[in-house]
Amino acid sequence: MSQQTPTPIYQRIYLLVRQIPAGYVTTYGQLGRLVGCSARTVGFALAALPPGNDTPWQRVINSKGQVSTRTDGEGNILQYDLLVAEGLHFDAGQRLDLQRYQWNFLRC
Repeated sequence: MSQQTPTPIYQRIYLLVRQIPAGYVTTYGQLGRLVGCSARTVGFALAALPPGNDTPWQRVINSKGQVSTRTDGEGNILQYDLLVAEGLHFDAGQRLDLQRYQWNFLRC
């Protein structure tokens, strides 16, 4: 099966995600507001990334500052590990402090 070209809205999501530097995160909702779609659409776009893609999908978390559970049961563990490796610190409730770590796209 051939690789399909992402839709324009997915392309805009990927462009923004690539702007988030290591050590920062954004939320599905924040991306959705910036692009003009739902948080769920952002999740679908990130889930559609092919394996080995260089888009830093791990830097997108939920509005509670947590890594969202994945249906495969392992993607969330990988995401958590990747964020810790970037130097982010989760609290006892497995949440990130969004005041500290949320990327402000106005900096770009």
